[in-house]
Amino acid sequence: MILEKINDPQDLETLSIEELQTLSQEIRDCIIRVVSRNGGHLASNLGIVELTLAVHRVFQSPRDQIVWDVGHQSYAHKIITGRKEQFPTIRTLGGISGFPKICESEHDTFNTGHSSTSISAAQGIAIAKEHLNRNGKVVAVIGDGALTGGMAFEALNFTGHQKNDVVVILNDNEMSISPNVGALSMYLHRLRLEPAYTTPKDYLAHVLKQIPGFGSRLYNVLSRIEGSLKYLLTPGMLFEEFGFKYFGPVNGYDFDTLERALIRARERKGPVLVHVLTSKGQGYQPAQEQCHKFHGIGPFEIETGKVKKAGDNPPSYTEVFGKVLCDLATKDKHIVAITAAMKEGTGLTRFAVEHPSRFYDVGIAEQHAVTMAAGMARGGLKPFVAIYSTFMQRAVDQVVHDVAMMNLPVVFCLDRAGLVGEDGPTHHGVFDITFLRMIPGLQFLSPRDEVELEMMLKYAAVAEGPVAIRYPRGNGVGSGESWHERKPIVKGRAEIVKEGSDVAVFAVGNSLFPALKACEQLENSGIKARVINPRFIKPFDRNVLAEVIRKRMPIVTIEEHALTGGFGSLVTEVAADLGNQSPILRIGIPDDFVEHGSQKELRALLKLDSEGIAARIQDWIGRKNNLRVAV
Repeated sequence: MILEKINDPQDLETLSIEELQTLSQEIRDCIIRVVSRNGGHLASNLGIVELTLAVHRVFQSPRDQIVWDVGHQSYAHKIITGRKEQFPTIRTLGGISGFPKICESEHDTFNTGHSSTSISAAQGIAIAKEHLNRNGKVVAVIGDGALTGGMAFEALNFTGHQKNDVVVILNDNEMSISPNVGALSMYLHRLRLEPAYTTPKDYLAHVLKQIPGFGSRLYNVLSRIEGSLKYLLTPGMLFEEFGFKYFGPVNGYDFDTLERALIRARERKGPVLVHVLTSKGQGYQPAQEQCHKFHGIGPFEIETGKVKKAGDNPPSYTEVFGKVLCDLATKDKHIVAITAAMKEGTGLTRFAVEHPSRFYDVGIAEQHAVTMAAGMARGGLKPFVAIYSTFMQRAVDQVVHDVAMMNLPVVFCLDRAGLVGEDGPTHHGVFDITFLRMIPGLQFLSPRDEVELEMMLKYAAVAEGPVAIRYPRGNGVGSGESWHERKPIVKGRAEIVKEGSDVAVFAVGNSLFPALKACEQLENSGIKARVINPRFIKPFDRNVLAEVIRKRMPIVTIEEHALTGGFGSLVTEVAADLGNQSPILRIGIPDDFVEHGSQKELRALLKLDSEGIAARIQDWIGRKNNLRVAV
């Protein structure tokens, strides 16, 4: 096997085209085997193998610095940069990350995980090279989906102005997680219609030379007129106007053409954009036919592409959200749904089919999604904006400035709140309580299970002003109850789910069930806990806390969220206002970034499972000299 001999990018330099083609297939086979066991981002990685090899043959990493936008397409890069033996551990606890990490390799220039950041980072690195008189090119590899993000355009604009040596490689596969939307996507699609002609000059020559008699002479005249090629031809004009020299479109699976284009880009001074055409899932039929499914996938059968399932499970929170929102929209014509390139991931596929005129996918543009929702609400609609918790970080200003200040009835549905598992620190949704609870007028809820999520969505559909609901990744708990059997959602009202007098436990959202299980264990030690489901993070139920304080009960808060500024901090603040004299224990995620691993492993590691919670509380209560606030 050729792959066995590849331990560093320099090992690629002596390979022939035939050997590169063989190596590409070996790398694909390796990626498919590992992802079928571990899960991961498959389709995007299969599509970019040849481009990765060509980039490393033409550019000399780490002297030339390569930034991979988002980074979920970096598996081949990891394999050929000294992590071949570690690759089977990818996305597992203690193994290598599924994204570039500067702590893993000198070839990982920049940590990534969110979209549309690569050109900005590359521009900053290029400026640093200039100041420090360091040699080497800076390369940003960005997909056509990521290029729809506004930050990418800001970076293109500045790079064209700065005119320094930045090479942008546009990996155009016509697909982000959901199909790309918008004018830029249509523009790139038009460029793909004539892939045989790899430069504007070639294309113009082809067109004009078809004219009998004087076509060749006309081409010779026009080619001497400065600027005529750019304006007579569509491909690349947008990027040329940004100040980039444009090369492409280039076949991403033709090593000869691909490397010639990259060499031209390397040797040219100033900003260059190389437009490369690829296909998601290349070389593996199930991933090619269902690239959205194989964007991020769990363990699967290689032969069939079928996902391996661990028996019957309750519906996921995402599925419940999608179903309930469809039902609500059927009854209320004012309800619309908005997502930022995550139709499948947020559970809105069914909504898009049943209510197509009221479904809006804005592309990778969270800021635009929020302000557009504000405009819709101002116009009389009821927008539900479905965004992962971690991506909501990108639109905080819009929530404050464009929604909350006008008290507009926009509902933010924050999927993947809490620990998401194998995607790691860039994807854990553990900061949303901190950045949303500060906003005046925003109601903020968190359901204890999938039944309560349904209740909260129905509450939000008729609520006045902005509402946010955070819920976790994964399946519900399967309580077997109907929402009719629960106490109704009342604004700012918590519910007591278990009585006790020795300690009061406030467990927010999906922390409630491990907290209940922990408190059952504590009863065996004679500790009777009162367990409270806050329901509302904001407005918080001060009356329930005031009663606990009057009875001088020690207080425990539990959250799958950062402790800094989180739910426990909120309870501590309110308790101080109410004159609390009892000790408080805050259980949550410490002031650090949580690495990747399964949700179960991470909860055990952080002592957020029932056993860890019980041990923490028992140890804390057992101490004679409790601090007033402990973490």
